[in-house]
Amino acid sequence: MGAITEDAILGALRAIRDGDRGDLVGLGMISGIQVKDGHVAFAIEVDPARGPQLEPLRRSAEKAVDALPGVLSVSAVLTAHRPGARPTPAPAAAPRHGPAREAASPAANRGAIPGVKTIVAVASGKGGVGKSTTAVNLAMGLAANGLAVGILDADIYGPSMPRMTGISGRPTSHDGRILEPMERHGVKVMSIGFLVAEDTPMIWRGPMVMSALQQMLRDVNWGTLDILVVDMPPGTGDAQLTMAQQVPLSGAVIVSTPQDIALLDARKGLNMFRKVDVPVLGIVENMSFFCCPNCGHRAEIFGHGGARREAERLGTEFLAEIPLDIAIRETSDGGTPIVVSEPDGPHAQAFRALAARVWELVGTGDARRAPPRIVVQ
Repeated sequence: MGAITEDAILGALRAIRDGDRGDLVGLGMISGIQVKDGHVAFAIEVDPARGPQLEPLRRSAEKAVDALPGVLSVSAVLTAHRPGARPTPAPAAAPRHGPAREAASPAANRGAIPGVKTIVAVASGKGGVGKSTTAVNLAMGLAANGLAVGILDADIYGPSMPRMTGISGRPTSHDGRILEPMERHGVKVMSIGFLVAEDTPMIWRGPMVMSALQQMLRDVNWGTLDILVVDMPPGTGDAQLTMAQQVPLSGAVIVSTPQDIALLDARKGLNMFRKVDVPVLGIVENMSFFCCPNCGHRAEIFGHGGARREAERLGTEFLAEIPLDIAIRETSDGGTPIVVSEPDGPHAQAFRALAARVWELVGTGDARRAPPRIVVQ
């Protein structure tokens, strides 16, 4: 079996036509082709005004490439990377694709997700602080407290929710357009990790990431949810801005470890949300301390209390301190987070208390507040 080449992919895509305008390759609409061990990803660059109507075109392109010998999976996204390329007249309702265009878009395009009452982002200024572990246990804690919960894995480059929730397989679709979220432990889950192989690198530019996020948010049948937890990628980049611009976030939870270098990055993340008018609900200090399971000795490996002091300094709430414990790590890696696997244990109770406080902060307010308008100078 020969290697899958870019020429072969382009050849398959030449058979897909955009109405009377021509084929996708001839029109210059294909970009960002990536091939890794039989897994293919590419972008279809479209005029954003037509984006919502071109989902059948995207599916046809995926199907054409999927038929090539040796192809194991295909992921195509619509992106408005070239705003001036062969435009059609824009209607009054503007695009869903790309925050760079959002400055000129009506606020209606950044409205609430149907059926989702409240959306909370879990973020960190840097990687390696246990943000995803906190996010999944927060979601499980909210569900254990009796709420209808979903979790969106917004980390396109490093999705972790399939492994942390123990879910395998691909989402289904009843109409070929809207995906049904995966579900486990009573929580609905969506992640790019369900659509590509675990070891496939997502070598995508910002516009492709933003388009994929929009599809996972708005082209998913979330049903009726009390709260959707969004596991953000680390840092302050495109994904965070996309969420802030196009989704009415009710608040953000910042996760940090106690040491100064992590707190410095956490401060950046907190200030980023404040600049785009998203309420910061507070800070969680993860890996706050370690208790030896044999002798009970407590060691503050990364220091202790730094996040509490930072919260006081920045005028936000200190939400919780979560210990460094092998059980939390093992249960998350094993697909049964600690809130589910040891519901009566102290760690599960800490996450449930965090969940109760987060819901107290967002569940009684106006969860459908208008999202901020960000002006790009």
